[in-house]
Amino acid sequence: MLDESAPPWDATLGVEEEFLIADPVRLEPVAAVPDILHTLEGQAVAADLKPELLASQVEAATGVCGTLAALRAQLAQSRQVLAEAAGVHGAVVLSTGFAPDSPDGAAHEVSAGERYQKVGDLYQAVATDYSACGCHVHVGIGDRETAVAVVNHLRPWLPTLLALSANSPFAGGRDTGYASWRAVTQCRFPGFGVPPWFADLAAYEEALARRSDLGITVDSRMTFWCARPSEHVPTVEVRVADALATVDETVLQAGLVRALVVRAQLDLKAGREAQPGDPFVAEAAMWSAARYGLDGPGVDPLSERRVPADQLVDDLLAHVEDALTETGDRDEVFDLVAAVRSAGNGARRQRDAARAGGVRRAADLVTLRAEPGDTDGWLR
Repeated sequence: MLDESAPPWDATLGVEEEFLIADPVRLEPVAAVPDILHTLEGQAVAADLKPELLASQVEAATGVCGTLAALRAQLAQSRQVLAEAAGVHGAVVLSTGFAPDSPDGAAHEVSAGERYQKVGDLYQAVATDYSACGCHVHVGIGDRETAVAVVNHLRPWLPTLLALSANSPFAGGRDTGYASWRAVTQCRFPGFGVPPWFADLAAYEEALARRSDLGITVDSRMTFWCARPSEHVPTVEVRVADALATVDETVLQAGLVRALVVRAQLDLKAGREAQPGDPFVAEAAMWSAARYGLDGPGVDPLSERRVPADQLVDDLLAHVEDALTETGDRDEVFDLVAAVRSAGNGARRQRDAARAGGVRRAADLVTLRAEPGDTDGWLR
């Protein structure tokens, strides 16, 4: 059990959800985000709605939340208002990791703004063909030195978080054979995946500066690693998940990430440092999670062997159970994991839908709805 003398962790939460704006008939991305955001000007929305890299991508960033219930309310509201505004402009909002029917090799318009333009100029077709959306979870940690040590502890669990969230089996109107095509396409950027182990904050910042000096990032604030100390808010940021089909699944990711961060802090308090591990095993674990999701083998970065994906989920729950009790999230998170295991993650449910009605039926499954109450999670 948790040490009762441990301090109450100020593990606040925030989530950034990325969504794809698409044509409702062709299911191709459309550059309608500026119009949609203009429609929403002046509306009272708890989340911060803003453009993403492509003009067909929009981000909803919640405020700082103390509980999963508060987070759930903000997620549901932002999804509903975006669906309503997109409908005004004849578009739909898809919550999936990759555009299901974007033509292969299609170049999409980069959003306005100096930084986005620099990203487009540097990465060229890798950026303009990147019709991918993710879910980023922030957990409050004000000390960046501690944040680096916490990220070291998160590394072995990132592939399992990806497997649970995998929600992008389709691209170009076909089944890719992968549970998360977003994760595969993000590998085209330099450094995607499990971050390296860092001895301290100085080593981490030196690595960022060196990557920038070598010309593979636009500046020393940029990294494509799936977990990092945030560069703009005092948090640890975990960005391994696909954009998730339901509010329930986003809440699940947030609850698990917060528990992992709390568990990491408890381990550090007890003097238990994270082990570096084998980077090749970490790469194999990420690939297996992207390939199979929950429906096949996985790779355990700790034991360095292939195991069923279900066992990795069991191991994750055992690792964070006491931390979930500490945060008050145990029952909800365990219920949500059971629901995903029963219904399948987004990738499995999209494939099930496609067998009945093709890619269009799969897209319907991940289309946000404007009707009140219809954006609530439904997995339970």
